[in-house]
Formats: sequence, C-alpha cells, structure tokens
Amino acid sequence: MSDKFLVFAAEAVSPKGLEILRQSGKIEVLETKDIPKEKLDEVLATMDGLIVRSATKVNAAYIEKAANLKVVGRAGVGVDNVDVDAATARGVLVMNTPGGNTISTAEHALSLLFSVARSIPQAHGTMREGKWDRKSFQGVEIYGKTLGIIGMGRIGAEVARRAIAMGMRVRVYDPYLSLSRARTLQVELIETVDALLPDCDFITLHTPLTPETKHVLSERTLALCKKGVRIVNCARGGLIDELALKAALDSGHVAAAALDVYETEPPVADWALRQCPNLVMTPHLGASTAEAQESVGVEVAEQIADYLLNGVVRNSVNLPSVDAKTMEVLKPYLALGGKLGLLLAQAGPKRAEKLTVRYHGPITEFTTAPVTRAILEGLLRPAAGPEVNQINVTKFAHSLGLTYSETKLSGDCDFSELVEVELAAQDETVSVAATFFGHHPRIVRFNGGSIESGTDGVLFFLENKDRPGIVGWIGTLLGKHQVNIANMALSRTAQGGRALTILQLDSVPPDAAMDEVRKEADIFSVRLARLS
Repeated sequence: MSDKFLVFAAEAVSPKGLEILRQSGKIEVLETKDIPKEKLDEVLATMDGLIVRSATKVNAAYIEKAANLKVVGRAGVGVDNVDVDAATARGVLVMNTPGGNTISTAEHALSLLFSVARSIPQAHGTMREGKWDRKSFQGVEIYGKTLGIIGMGRIGAEVARRAIAMGMRVRVYDPYLSLSRARTLQVELIETVDALLPDCDFITLHTPLTPETKHVLSERTLALCKKGVRIVNCARGGLIDELALKAALDSGHVAAAALDVYETEPPVADWALRQCPNLVMTPHLGASTAEAQESVGVEVAEQIADYLLNGVVRNSVNLPSVDAKTMEVLKPYLALGGKLGLLLAQAGPKRAEKLTVRYHGPITEFTTAPVTRAILEGLLRPAAGPEVNQINVTKFAHSLGLTYSETKLSGDCDFSELVEVELAAQDETVSVAATFFGHHPRIVRFNGGSIESGTDGVLFFLENKDRPGIVGWIGTLLGKHQVNIANMALSRTAQGGRALTILQLDSVPPDAAMDEVRKEADIFSVRLARLS
C-alpha cells in the first residue's frame, strides 16, 4: 500500500467509477463496508483521496484528521457538505461533477409537470384505497400551454427543449441569458419575473439559490400568477416561500404544485404543506437515476485519477490550473479580476453578448487565462451561484450565450499596467479599467472617462451634465437617506459637458434615494455595485 495512492469512498458511488481507479494499478480503493469502525480514523489519516456524495460532512475537524489528504471529489454538483476554506488552507483540492445530473434533473422536472397536470399521484393513491374516482381527477393538457422557466442554465435549457418538442410555448426569465442564446433555444425571453408570471399555465424553477433569487416566488409574486397555475421546483428549496405557497394552494389560486426540494430537508414532521392534497412531493430525487449516479461516479473517479497520477486539475472549486510560481504573480490580478467581474455583473448591461478583456504591462508575460476566468466568475456568480468556479465558468458563459476574448497589448498606455474589461449587450456597452498603485488596486477609467476610485465597499456611479450644485445635491440627498460617503472621485469631459462621479459609500442607498436620483433631468445614468 505504501507505493500506491489510497482513495476512500466514504459513500456508495458507481462500482464502474471505483473500478477505473483500481485499474490504474497505482491506486488502492477502500469502501466503508471494507473498514471496521475502529479502523476508520487510521484510514482517514493515511488516505490521499476522498470520494463523497452529500451525506458525509467534510468539515475542518474531518480534514484535520486526514493528514495526508490531497483531493476531495464530490460525486454531484454542490459542495455544501465540504468546508472548502479549510481544505484550501490545508492545500487540499476540492472538485465536483457539475454536469452529470443535468438530464436526470430535467426529466424529473418534466415528470412532476405531468404529475401536476394529471394528478397522477393522487389518482394512484385512491386506487390503492380500492376506489374508482374518475370525477375528482380531471386534468389539463400541456400541449399548447405556456411554460414559464425561471433560470436557463444547463437544466433549464434541457427542460425547454423537451417542452417545445411537446408543443408548449416556452417563456423564460434569466437576467444573464443573451438574446442570441434565447433565439437559439427558441424561447421567448422576458425582462422581469413580474412580467413572466401572469401569462404562464405552468412554472418551473431552475436557478441557483442566491440573495436575489431567495423566495422569487413569494406571496407578492404568486399573486401575479394566472389563477390555476401549476408550479414545479426541482432546483433549490428556498426559491419558494413555502407558507405563501400553502396559502395559494389552499385558496386554489395555484391549482397544484410539485416539490423535489425544500427549505428544510427533510421537512419537519408537522410541515404545513404536507397536508395539501394538491401538492406532489418527492424526497430530492432530481439526480437519483442509475445513469446520473453512474455518470457522476465515473466522472469523479476519472478526475481524481487524473489529479493523483498526472497532476491534471478538472472541475476544481478552489484551484486555478497554473503552477505555484505563476500563481504568486497572478494572485493580486485574480482578486482584481473577480472585483471587476462583480462590478460589471451589477453595473453592466443585462443580457450581455460579449466580454472583452485587454491586458497591458508585465502581466502580459504570463498566462492571463486564470485572470480572465476570475473576471467571468465574478460576472456570472450572481447568475450561477456557488456552483460556478474557474474551471467550469466558460461552460456557464457558453450556456448563457456570452462570448469572451482576451488580448495582450504592448503599445502605448497611460499606465505601466492596466486591466480593461468591456461588457456589451445589443444596445449598451459598459467598460471599466483598473491598475495598481503600489499594491493597491484602483479603478482609473469608467465608460472611457478618466477617474480614480478604490475597489471596495458600495460604488455609486453617476454620469451627469456638468453644472454647479449637482455634487452638493447628491451629497444632501444621500445624507437625507442616512447614507454616508466614504470617498468621492470626479471628472468631466469639458466645462458644462458630461461629468462622471464615483462615490464609495458605507451602505447601499435605499430604493427611494435611487428613484430620486433617476428623476433628475441632468442625470444620464446611475449604477450601483457592491464589491465587499
């Protein structure tokens, strides 16, 4: 065993995947059934690789016991059960398998859609009881109906393809999906959730759980839905306010719903929704098919073997694929790139088609791909959630119809080093450039205008007509709403021309303050980005 890597499968995974590891001749595999309980700590102390699904909690204490651990492979999408920070601190690579359950989850969503259309589980239950009740279960056809999809990543796109094939009209809301990608998918892209809901006969959710998407279906938004709508959720439990859903099911405003995920898993014994006769429930089965489990088992085994035997990194959530020396050089650029991407995600155009990155200065002597990926990761994280990382971010970009390019420039530049990013949609382009003053990153251009600002806190971008009093007016307005200005930067094209202001704020201005600013006739644009 001393001349082999030891990989411990802490949970049941595909035998085919484990066989891939064993066939290498250089990896020994142990499963829980092979280990007496009293020997478990000994195995943890000597293992090089660990394979888990969702039950094993790989926390800091677990990692501390695993003194020799090099890689943790999660056979599935999320890594919620792995303390990635603790693993990173110990130099342990964490990887997942983000693509293995796409088809299975999409098919499960459609199975639940059929169930709520025809009350299949409820009708089956009455047959089990010896009844023959045809009148209570009159359903609806899905042909010709409108399906609303919230979130058009990999799974949402697969659902859309199948729904269109069945004759449904598909309307989608995804603020990061480009118009060209929507046309390719043959779906109708809607600007807001509020505009999507009233026309839908069926709604299915396929978005990650983020602060922006939590309770996207709430008491308010459910009230916007067509009476008799049917809802399916196979994504994340927190996307729906369960108490609001119960009230809508009880009133009949929502005709039926099907849930595979819940705000608390498993739901508590006295969970109120359990009593709703028009609710279909499954215990988080979206990825529970033989094919999906084999797919993620094989994928995680191949990834672990590649890393242990060849040093190849795939689907890592905590390590860009560069050598250690280059990583030291790139670290400040990676942090800056993430900030610039996050800035564009909030202050740039929605439904973007193209991201352009330009590099000037010493960084051009190194590989800039990890920095570009860091920019993409910051840009797409609000859309993709914690699932996105430097390894899979390009796939997410492709799924949203976002193209990207990077250019290394050697010509004249006002700065010794500069990172410029530009995000373009069909009718709008936003650009920002940053450099380093010593070790401190600074924004030095916005939409072509020269300016200097930090990259932390809440950034408030204002493009306005240059006239006396407008800066004081902004300060007074923010003060009225108890928003403190930490720093201010100003520039203009010419006296009386177009002016640019960047304020670093201590807090996010309330909507009322933003509305007042937008109503001012001399304000051309207002943008806000939270970077801390």
